[in-house]
Amino acid sequence: MCGIVGYVGPEPALPIILEGLRRLEYRGYDSAGVALLDARLAVVKRAGKLDELERALRDGPRPSGSVGMGHTRWATHGEPTDRNAHPHVDCGGRIAVIHNGIIENFARIRDELEKRGHVFASETDTECIAHLVEERFAGDLAEAVRATVRELEGAYAIVVLAQDDPGVIVGAKASSPLVVGLGEGENLLASDIPALLQRTRRVVPVEEGQVVEVRREGVRITDFEGTEVHREPMIVDWDVARAQKGGFDDFMLKEIHEQPAAIRDTLVGRAVAGRLALDDLRIDPDVLRAIDKVFVVACGTAFHAGLVAKYAVEHWTRIPVEIEIASEFRYRDPVLGPETLTLAVSQSGETIDTLEAARHAKAQGSQVIAVTNTVGSSLAREADGVLYTHAGPEVGVAATKTFATQMVALHLTALYLAQVRGAMFPEEIAEVLRRMAELPAKVERALALDPEVRRVADRVARARDVLFIGRHTGYPAALEGALKLKEISYLHAEGYPAGELKHGPIALVEPGVPVVAVAPRCHVHPKVLSNIREVRARGAEVIAVATEGDREIEALAHEVLFVPETPELLSPVVVTVPLQLLAYHVAKRRGCDVDRPRNLAKSVTVE
Repeated sequence: MCGIVGYVGPEPALPIILEGLRRLEYRGYDSAGVALLDARLAVVKRAGKLDELERALRDGPRPSGSVGMGHTRWATHGEPTDRNAHPHVDCGGRIAVIHNGIIENFARIRDELEKRGHVFASETDTECIAHLVEERFAGDLAEAVRATVRELEGAYAIVVLAQDDPGVIVGAKASSPLVVGLGEGENLLASDIPALLQRTRRVVPVEEGQVVEVRREGVRITDFEGTEVHREPMIVDWDVARAQKGGFDDFMLKEIHEQPAAIRDTLVGRAVAGRLALDDLRIDPDVLRAIDKVFVVACGTAFHAGLVAKYAVEHWTRIPVEIEIASEFRYRDPVLGPETLTLAVSQSGETIDTLEAARHAKAQGSQVIAVTNTVGSSLAREADGVLYTHAGPEVGVAATKTFATQMVALHLTALYLAQVRGAMFPEEIAEVLRRMAELPAKVERALALDPEVRRVADRVARARDVLFIGRHTGYPAALEGALKLKEISYLHAEGYPAGELKHGPIALVEPGVPVVAVAPRCHVHPKVLSNIREVRARGAEVIAVATEGDREIEALAHEVLFVPETPELLSPVVVTVPLQLLAYHVAKRRGCDVDRPRNLAKSVTVE
C-alpha cells in the first residue's frame, strides 16, 4: 500500500509532487523518491520518511522539470533501503517506474531478464517492470506499458516515465487504486484522491485493466489491448482530511472496509497450481518435517489471531500447539529445542514482549517464524523465516485489517506445514486455498451489515457491561470482539468460552445485560445455542452473529447479524467484521476518539 503522485503541466513538478506525497504519507512511510524529466531523467530516493527525501533534495542537486512522479513506499519485496526505494530505472537509466502492489510472477520474470543480460540494482518486484518496458519501448511509452502489463500477474498500479517520450506519464491499474486529476492546462495521476485536491477536484478513477496516458493537454484511457475508453469525470467535494480517510469519517472505519483488499493481497502469490509456495519462509522443509511441537507467542489482537492458528495447525498437521501471551512466555521456562517451532506474531514487528519471546525461543534452539506486517522490522530480521501480511499501513490504533491478515497468514503457515509434512492430500490443500480465496467476497458481504449494526449499537451503548461468548473458533472471535469494544468505547467487556459461563461468569448476567454470542454453524453449534438459552433465561439481551439461513437462532436472540457460511477454521475472518463495526458504532455514540483511544499506542516497544 504505497503512495503515488504524477504531474504533467507548465509549473515545476517537484513542489507539487512533494505536497501530494505529504498528503499520502499515511499510505507508506518507510522510503520515498521522485523522478523528474527535464533534458534528462533524474531520480532521487531515500529510505525513511518523506523528511529524509526532502533533506536529500535540500542538500544535493535538486532535479527540475515540469513532468515528474513521486512515491512513498510500504515495503513488500526487499527491505526499506535506499536501493529498494522507488522509483526504479532500467539498465540505461532512461525509464523510471513506481508501483503499488505485488507482482506475483516477478521471480520468473527477473530470472528471464537476468539471462538476457539485464542487471538489477534492487531486491524489489518493481524493478522487473522497468526492464520489461525497456525491452518493449520503441518510441511510444504507452504502447510499451500495454505490452508489459499483459505479461504481469498480480494486483498492482504502476506509473512510468521515459526520457525518450518526455511529454507523458503512463499509468496502469490491476486491482490497486489509481486516479486521474484533471486540471487547467495540467493533469495529475495518484493512488488516492488527497494528492490531487491541491490542484483540482475533477477526477477520473482508472478502472480495472486500464492504461492511462496523462499529458499536459489531455488524458487518454485504453484497455490493456489498446482500445480507447471514454470516462466521465466526477467532482470531489470532500475536504483533505476526509479524503485521506477515503471518504470515511475515521481511519478505523476506512481500515475495516479495506479488509477484503488486504486479505486478497495477503493471499496473492502464495499458491501455484493449488500448492503453497511461501518463499518468505527461509527454513529447510526437512527441518519443518522434524518439528514435534509448535508455540505461538503474541500480544493483544495478535494473540487472538494466534488462538485461531492453534485450531488450524493442530487440525491440519496433528502437531500439538501451545499459545502463550508473549510477556509471560520466557518467564515460565518453556521447554524449547530444535524440534520446536515458534510462531511470533506482531503487526509492527517491534512489539518488545513478542521480540523478547522470539529471542528467548531462538536462544533455546527453536526455529522462529515471524508473522508481521512490516518488512525489515526487528522481528523479521531476527527470525529464521518470515511471512509478511500485506495489510498496508494501519493508522487506527485498534487493529482491524491487520487482525484479518494475521489470521490468513497463519492459516497459510499451517497449510504449508501440512504440505511439507504430508499431513494433507494435495487436493485437500487446494480445496482449503479455494475457500480462502472466497474470503474477500464474504467479508464484503459482512461489511454490508453496517446499517443493522448501527441499530444494535444503540442498544449496547447504554450498557454498563457487555459479555461476548463463543465456542471453538468462535471463542477467539469473542475475545477480539470484547477487546475492540473496551479499547475504543471504554465500556467494560469480557470474552469467554461459552461453556465456561456456568463456572462463574453467568453471575454477571442480569436483566438487560447485552450478551454477544458468536454462533456460526460449526460442530459445536448446538452447544452454543444451549448457552444462549441459559443467558436468555436470566434476562440477557442476546445479540447473535450467526450463519445465513440459521432460523433456529432467530427464536433465541433479540438481534441476529447474519454472515455468509464459511468453513469453521476460517470463520473468524468473517464473523469478527460485525464485531468490529459494533465496537466502532458504540464508540462513536459515546463520543470517543476511535482512531486514538486513550492510554494506548499503536506499537508497544517497552515492557
